[in-house]
Amino acid sequence: MLDMTNGLLPGSQSFGLHSGYRWLIPAVSTSLMILEYLLARHILHDTRQTHDLRETAATFGVALVKAPIRALTVGIVVVPFVLVYQYRLFDIPLNSAWAVVALFLGTEFFYYWHHRAAHGIRWLWATHAVHHSPTKLNLTAGIRLGWTGLISGNFLFFLPMVWLGFHPLAVLGMMGVNLGYQFFIHTQLAPSLGPLEWVLNTPRHHQVHHASNASCLDKNFGGILIIYDRLFGTFAAHPADEVLRYGLARPLTSYNPVYIAFHEWIAILRDLGRAQGWRERWRLLFGRP
Repeated sequence: MLDMTNGLLPGSQSFGLHSGYRWLIPAVSTSLMILEYLLARHILHDTRQTHDLRETAATFGVALVKAPIRALTVGIVVVPFVLVYQYRLFDIPLNSAWAVVALFLGTEFFYYWHHRAAHGIRWLWATHAVHHSPTKLNLTAGIRLGWTGLISGNFLFFLPMVWLGFHPLAVLGMMGVNLGYQFFIHTQLAPSLGPLEWVLNTPRHHQVHHASNASCLDKNFGGILIIYDRLFGTFAAHPADEVLRYGLARPLTSYNPVYIAFHEWIAILRDLGRAQGWRERWRLLFGRP
C-alpha cells in the first residue's frame, strides 16, 4: 500500500484535525457570520443590502448536507490522486521553501483554470451555480457550495500537480488553504486593501466576481491571488459608477436547499429533452452556460 504520509511537511503526519477540534472551524465561521451581521446593522443601519435571513437559512440547509458529502468526496478523490501519484514524474518533498511556494502557485494556477472552466462549461456550472445563487453577498455565501462536484469532475483539474510529484495530501491540503482563505472575501464590509489589491484576491475583487452586472460577468477567478486574472485578461476592477447586483443573471428565488443544489441540473435535463440531435445535446452539456 502506498504510504500516504511520506513527503509531507517535516514532522507532519496528515492535514486532518484532531477529532476533538472538528467543531472549531464551523463554530468560528458561524461566529464571524454573526459578527458580520451585527457590524452591518451598526455600520449601515440597514441589513437589507447585505443580508436576507430566509436566504441565509437556505444556505445553512445547503451547507449541512454539503458537510458529509465533502467528507465522502475526499475519500473517493484520494483514490485517483494516489493512482496518478504512482506514475509521478518527480518526487517533490515539502522540505524547502521553493517547494512550498511551487505547491502554492501551482495549486492557485490550476484553481484559476478550474474556476474559469466552471463559468464556461455548463457541466461544471451546474455545480458552481449554487455558489453564485445568493442575491446578498456576505460570509454565508462562502459556505453555499454545490453538492455535485464529484459528478462535475472538479478534482480532475488538480491531478497534474500530483503527476508532477506533489504528494496527494499536500495538494488536498493546499486546496483546503485556498478555499479557507476565500471564505473571508465573501463580504461587502471590507475596505480597499491598497497595494495588496494588485496581488491578492480581495473582498472588492470578489464582489466583482459575484456580481451579475454585464461588466462583471466571468471576471476575477483567482483563489488567493489575482495575478493570473491580470496575466490572462480576466481581471476587472470594482466599478466606481455602478451598483453591484448579486446572484445569478436569471435570479433564483427558491429557498429550498434541494432545489438550490439541483436547479441547474434540472434545467439541463429539461433542455436535453427538447434538444434535437447529438450535436445540440453536446452543446447543452459542455457549451457555455
